[in-house]
Amino acid sequence: MTKSRHINASKTHWTQELVALLVEKYPHISTSKLAPMLDKTEQQIYHKAHLLGLKKTQEYMAGPDGGRLLRGTEIGKSYQFSKGHIPVNKGVKGISYPGTEATQFKKGEKPHTWRPIGSERLSKEGYLQVKLKDTGVSRHDYVPVHHLVWELHRGAIPKGHRIAFKDGDKTHITFENLEAVSIAEMMRRNTLHNYPKEIAQLMRLRGLVNRKINRRLKDERPTDTTSE
Repeated sequence: MTKSRHINASKTHWTQELVALLVEKYPHISTSKLAPMLDKTEQQIYHKAHLLGLKKTQEYMAGPDGGRLLRGTEIGKSYQFSKGHIPVNKGVKGISYPGTEATQFKKGEKPHTWRPIGSERLSKEGYLQVKLKDTGVSRHDYVPVHHLVWELHRGAIPKGHRIAFKDGDKTHITFENLEAVSIAEMMRRNTLHNYPKEIAQLMRLRGLVNRKINRRLKDERPTDTTSE
């Protein structure tokens, strides 16, 4: 390993005298004025003051150096919008520069990733989903198919429960293979800490293989280009 050759700045050294002076002065004067007195940067002073729990006093914050906009003062007035000021972008809806028209979406045009209602996809977790709405937000538009199967036979999913596959096969979507389990039970089933180290490792490998298979199936799934 080579030395840094002083490329990295050395750590700030605070003597007892400097700390005492910081404690005495910091609450009452601006940090910019205190920095040359301590031969430190403002950032170093802020950092040390934070470690020591030092705060500016209310008297300082109410004064001209506190930086607050106080009633009756002129602090910051030059940076304020005057009454009746009209913003330069008022009434402007987006910005279109010459030459960019060709890459802009036309009214009613859909992106190439758009798919019609009824399209299917696999989620990251490997669940088959179907598109029921077209809001433009995928997580709102797609619904797990096994949820629909459960609701068709049993109605709404009980609050605080998840729908699980009895045999663990996410592709085996039948009502007989579904069950509603509590969130706590689902966590117990999914945790690896309940299994010996060797089995837990095999489960991780199985999950990795399943994700790769699902990703390959998703890539090979034909794109539905039909319209609604």
